[in-house]
Amino acid sequence: MASWFYASEGKQQGPFAEGQFRDLIAQGIVRPDTLVWTEGMAGWQKAAEIPGLLGGGAPPMIPAGGSPMMGGGGYGGAADGSLTADFSAFGLLGRSIVFVIGILLVIPAPWATVWFYQYITSHIQVPGRPNFGFAGQPMDIWWALMLNALLTYAGATGISFAPLLAAIANAFLAWVILRWIVANLTSNGERLPLSFQGSAIGYVGWYLLMMISTITIIGWAWVIAFWMRWNCRNIEGTRREVVFNGSGWQILWRSVVFTLACSLIIPIPWMLRWYGCWFVSQFALVDRGAAARAY
Repeated sequence: MASWFYASEGKQQGPFAEGQFRDLIAQGIVRPDTLVWTEGMAGWQKAAEIPGLLGGGAPPMIPAGGSPMMGGGGYGGAADGSLTADFSAFGLLGRSIVFVIGILLVIPAPWATVWFYQYITSHIQVPGRPNFGFAGQPMDIWWALMLNALLTYAGATGISFAPLLAAIANAFLAWVILRWIVANLTSNGERLPLSFQGSAIGYVGWYLLMMISTITIIGWAWVIAFWMRWNCRNIEGTRREVVFNGSGWQILWRSVVFTLACSLIIPIPWMLRWYGCWFVSQFALVDRGAAARAY
């Protein structure tokens, strides 16, 4: 059964079942000029523009097209299925600093990580998934988060092969953390039925390949692009497919600009937002099969 949303004072309300939504119409809460949306509509529309919605009787005909992108104001947005982000320069910088400090101190890592991911997801808009968020808790996989933080000190042990073992262990822990993140993504406070099905061996392989590719100076950018595509192909549980559209060249030149600008210190907050928003925008939701045709 369809679930409906409506916009009130720039904020989206819902979801509401068909019967509940018609009650809102009868009560005058949803008026002819109220913006409404349900799965299958190409974008938000005034209630009066949807045949049958205000007249009672049979459920309204849903316009053809994909789900809208929920914009920063609560409705509207891109129609191509791309994700968008509205990070603030100093908000993202401040949380990134706390996140790094939490990792370095090891024990606060689970709390710093959850706080960081909650901020990131709350500022990402996903097509058809209003109020995107993260429901993970610090004690869910505290051991993985603390071990991952502790391994940052592997190089200080003085053992020659410690960095290699640490890299493999870090890759495995990153795989555990990624599975946890995907399983705890939410919309309107409800966990999405998502899971990451990529194998641990596959993930470790990509991780090590990325590290090795740094020898080529520029090859790492293309490895990251293909690694992101592999990650997306292994996210299951959604009607639409998650894709990554960024290319190696795009990642490379933006990373170079980001690094050079950050070396000047002052531009760091704005460059961090610029890079973060661009990276998020390279993810999109498309009909299954469309990605194969695109590539």
